[in-house]
Amino acid sequence: MSWDVVLSQLHYIIPEESKHGTFVGRIAQDLGLDIGEINSRMLHIVSRDEKEYFQVNLQNGILFVKETIDREVQCPNTPFCIIPLQVIVDKPVQMYRVDVEIEDKNDNSPIFSSSVTNLVISEVRPAGSRFPLEGAADPDLGTNSITNYELSASDYFALDFQKYMNQIRSLELVLKKSLDREMQSIYNLTLTAYDGGKPRLSGKTYIVVNVEDLNDNAPFFNQPFYQCSVTENALKGTLVIKLNATDLDEGKNGEITYLYSKMVKEDVRSIFSLNKHTGEIRVIGEVDFETINMYEIQIDAVDNGDHPMIGHCKVLVTVVDINDNPPEMKVTSLLVPVPEDSPQGTTVAIISVHDKDSGSNGKVACYIPELSPFKINPAFSGDFSLTVNSKLDRETKPKHEIVVIARDEGSPPLSTSKTFIFDVSDVNDNAPSFHQPVDTIFIRENNPPGSHVYTALASDPDVGQNSFISYSISDSSIDSIPISSYISINPENGKVFALVSFDREQLTYFQCHIIATDAGLHPLNSSLILNVFIEDINDNAPSFSPLFTDVMIKTSKMAQPGHFVTQVRAVDLDSGYNAWITYSFKDPSTKIPFVISHQNGEISLKRSFVDLDNEDYRLIVMAQDHGEPVMTAVTQIIISVVEAGEDILADNPQTKNYSDDLFDGNIYLVVAICIISSIFLITLITFSILKWQKYRDEVNELKENYKICSNTGGSWMYSQHTQYQISSNSFQPKSDLIVFTPNNSQTPNNEAVTAVAEENLLCRSHHFLELPRFSHMKTLASIGEIQKCSGRPLTSMGFVIRNEHPNIAGSSFRITRTRTFWCSLIFS
Repeated sequence: MSWDVVLSQLHYIIPEESKHGTFVGRIAQDLGLDIGEINSRMLHIVSRDEKEYFQVNLQNGILFVKETIDREVQCPNTPFCIIPLQVIVDKPVQMYRVDVEIEDKNDNSPIFSSSVTNLVISEVRPAGSRFPLEGAADPDLGTNSITNYELSASDYFALDFQKYMNQIRSLELVLKKSLDREMQSIYNLTLTAYDGGKPRLSGKTYIVVNVEDLNDNAPFFNQPFYQCSVTENALKGTLVIKLNATDLDEGKNGEITYLYSKMVKEDVRSIFSLNKHTGEIRVIGEVDFETINMYEIQIDAVDNGDHPMIGHCKVLVTVVDINDNPPEMKVTSLLVPVPEDSPQGTTVAIISVHDKDSGSNGKVACYIPELSPFKINPAFSGDFSLTVNSKLDRETKPKHEIVVIARDEGSPPLSTSKTFIFDVSDVNDNAPSFHQPVDTIFIRENNPPGSHVYTALASDPDVGQNSFISYSISDSSIDSIPISSYISINPENGKVFALVSFDREQLTYFQCHIIATDAGLHPLNSSLILNVFIEDINDNAPSFSPLFTDVMIKTSKMAQPGHFVTQVRAVDLDSGYNAWITYSFKDPSTKIPFVISHQNGEISLKRSFVDLDNEDYRLIVMAQDHGEPVMTAVTQIIISVVEAGEDILADNPQTKNYSDDLFDGNIYLVVAICIISSIFLITLITFSILKWQKYRDEVNELKENYKICSNTGGSWMYSQHTQYQISSNSFQPKSDLIVFTPNNSQTPNNEAVTAVAEENLLCRSHHFLELPRFSHMKTLASIGEIQKCSGRPLTSMGFVIRNEHPNIAGSSFRITRTRTFWCSLIFS
């Protein structure tokens, strides 16, 4: 025990039968290890017999019992039960020796091999005669083993036992006075064995003594105790000892036969033989020091009298060890591969060597027979470390094959060898790299949460662990919100996922940094700047300002065609085509005298009012965007026709003070816009009055020169569309008529109308073109020629087509733009 304590760094003692989880010791604290590092350094325990009786909690460094230990099973033939443990931590490799002593527990009661023992004692045996008894067996040790025997009260018999090495080795029944068979022939005694544990346990057997009176001299040996030795692996037939017993009787009462006592076990009988005539003990089985190193053999010498008498002795056979077991080599920790930059003294392997032999035969030394960049260093008893002895160069030699030999000091010495192959690994000297440092992606808004939007890909020229890349997103924020709330990345494959459904109206652009980090011991990283743009989709319908909802607009009954009535305005939170709004009447009717501009929502007078017109008009205005799918909004405008001279500006929303708009924007910006707008409106009104007066004069002059139909069809606003269709459902057989009226106050030139259409298309007046009758598709007139008739630019003209031809009633006309950017009126 002292030798084991010296060779170990820690010594713990626990009782046997300790349950799972029983505290053994604070091994990390006692060894001076940092508790925070034992998990990352992979602390583990190695037992010599490869049974995991103990385990370390890597969170607090406490050694605890993992499996219940029965000392009698683990150490059946040893006075001390010590389980050696190797505590090993890696990175760098360190080893510690810890011994755990299993303290015996009084968990076994003394047991006799037989419940009844029969003895035959001659009445002529003198007082003081001794009769050996078979003692009880108790697998416990020390004070927990048998410490005392008690015999039931008797006037003739007493109990005597001798202790050897603190253990009761012999148990004898002593005759206190001579027996008289005629008075009592049988004695019943009770023998009780007690151990020294707490609580004290006991076992009983009954002794039946039969008194006889014949052969009065028992054989006796020249000494009661014999000691001898036999060499391990002795050949069969080898003489161990020759016993000699004598009997004072003569004749057959003095003839002695040697026999094994009933207490000798069968395994001893299978190894040694006893010659019943000569008393010679010889080897007949295999004697193995590593199995049993000492045998106790009880021998009886029995005479051949009519009433045989028996003499007893004990033979102690010691087995002498020889060097018959080579060392056993086991690697308990191995650092593979060995880093190229490992400093001198780095432990790459821990080798445990064990020799079952004892003494010099069990002493083992390890060495490397060839020149190598590694060397062997002794650590603890039976443990060696293989360390780096010189600089390693992976480029020169990427692999090393080392032969380690373990040799004992026996005669002749025995040895064993083991080959280690070490790969030299490269150091992590290359950071991951992206194909480009900056990348841009577009994400459609209202994307489903969790959708895959991008895959980051980086490469690392290193190998093994140094080339394993993990991806992450650096911490940043968008409007004080962590970017991790918007997107996430799979650390293994670099796939970027949108965690939320983006709304372009709230967020149009953000930037994130994707970091690629390798898994080297000293990790290296690089980053990628990812620009994320949110693409707009048509998810917002146009909305009218509350100012244009169910409002009453007044207009003069004397207003002329083209007169501005009011303007509606809708807004769309989307962008691009999705926010491009077109205005129209929801239920257009040819009877209403109003027309709406598709682009700006201006409602103007299409024709002059007549007596049959209503006094109030309820117009449903629809605002429609150009997204996919198309989204719309409607509002109702009430236009009241009043007589000239009435106040028509009071209810017009265009003249109201939009106090709500002022609060929505910057007050200074609104004031500036109002000033500029006022100047522009004054200029525009002045210019319009002058132009309108000139136009009125020109119209009056034309009325005098030509007969002009006053019932015009209104005005048609030219837009940015490249194609429009205009239909008429009139079925009255009248001549086809195209009417051109101005859309603003510009005064047309005073030019004569000329014929411009194919098949005698005539320009009858400054504002009208009469079309010929036809029944198939033709180009009726080019806009360039029409422009010659009107004398006004194309962008300032309006078109109204009235189809009254009997053969093409219900057909439609369309205006198209040619490749030369001229427009044509096409019959379809």
